[in-house]
Amino acid sequence: MTVHKGFHEKLNQFAELAVKVGVNIQNDQLLWISAPLGTEEFVRIVVKQAYLAGARNVHVQWYDEEIMRIHYEMAPDESFNEYPHWLKEAHEFVVGQNGAFLQIEANDPDLLKGIDPDRILNFEKATGDALDLFYGAIERDQISWSILAIPSQKWANKVFPDLPENERVDALWDQIFTSVRIDREDPIREWHTHIKTLEQKATQLNNLNLRTLHYQSRGTDLTIQLHPDHLWLTGGSETPKGIAFIANMPTEEVYTVPIKAGINGTVSSTKPLAYNGNVIEDFTLTFEDGKITKVVAQEGEAMLKKLIQTDEGASYIGEVALVPHKSPISNSKVLFFNTLFDENASNHLAIGSSYPVCIKDGDILSDEEREEKGLNESVVHEDFMIGSADMSIDGVCEDGSKVAIFRDGSWAF
Repeated sequence: MTVHKGFHEKLNQFAELAVKVGVNIQNDQLLWISAPLGTEEFVRIVVKQAYLAGARNVHVQWYDEEIMRIHYEMAPDESFNEYPHWLKEAHEFVVGQNGAFLQIEANDPDLLKGIDPDRILNFEKATGDALDLFYGAIERDQISWSILAIPSQKWANKVFPDLPENERVDALWDQIFTSVRIDREDPIREWHTHIKTLEQKATQLNNLNLRTLHYQSRGTDLTIQLHPDHLWLTGGSETPKGIAFIANMPTEEVYTVPIKAGINGTVSSTKPLAYNGNVIEDFTLTFEDGKITKVVAQEGEAMLKKLIQTDEGASYIGEVALVPHKSPISNSKVLFFNTLFDENASNHLAIGSSYPVCIKDGDILSDEEREEKGLNESVVHEDFMIGSADMSIDGVCEDGSKVAIFRDGSWAF
């Protein structure tokens, strides 16, 4: 990597942003960081910033992608049906301590290409079952958490194959710095302003009291029903103790939950889905009473079908998110092959679990009450992109009136 002038300053600003705005570390709080090898320089700066912010203890859980690949290639089949008990307890310890969780990604989009889909999905299910308490805390915003990404050579090679190899990582750094507003004079202030802007849009949507959304674009004709108690939220969240945090950096979305059985029609993807080291492209899903009944994909169809068979909830939708086509990441014209970025360039839906906080008092509802309100439950939650420059979305309000939500891929109000 060629280190250009100002790079280390930006790296420090990014680390500070992750700590002070992303997870918003509080005095005497525990921080757990999950990160792959190759990110050591940045992670060390994050750890330093966390201690400067008053963290009591910072633990880093490292993982190696090459070893992960070897495991999927060589381990016995039964190993993918189990999850380490000690690691389950560690996740639950973070929740019990009201700690914070920061996930740092630098993943190769093709890491697990060619691996038996059953192995990948079996381990995802075993992980989801084991970490039910931890993922439940994440979905209910009981702890502060955030996800961000930094470049790796393999990821940069996928994104910028036409650039000279020694320029690709720098190019990806530039795109990431721009997407998380590090190129601004005061990134932390910019983030607070940005979240306020998204919250204003969420307020507008909540005031409409929408009951249905109708999506139309090339390859898409889809109707989604919303519960009367649904809430539109943003990437800016808050724990029960009032600690504000940003779950995804970057974030450009306003999102809510559909009624599990209230989706009908057909939807087509507009960007590849990078899922567990595989790339799934050009796919179409057909829904009947909420359930995915037909799957067609030009690439990765077997993996996509396995994904929606993970459990009962994996064949339903848990999230509806609106992102204007004319947004910073979309305007960059860069395909990241990373959902964290690509979902913030496009309207998207999520296969699998819903966020209970998107229903009024959803964080305190019982399992039975969430089911009654049509919230989906699953061990998976995978966003896929459906937005385009020709997408229109119309809404029907509680009083029966109709309102244009999107025209030509962007906000209509």
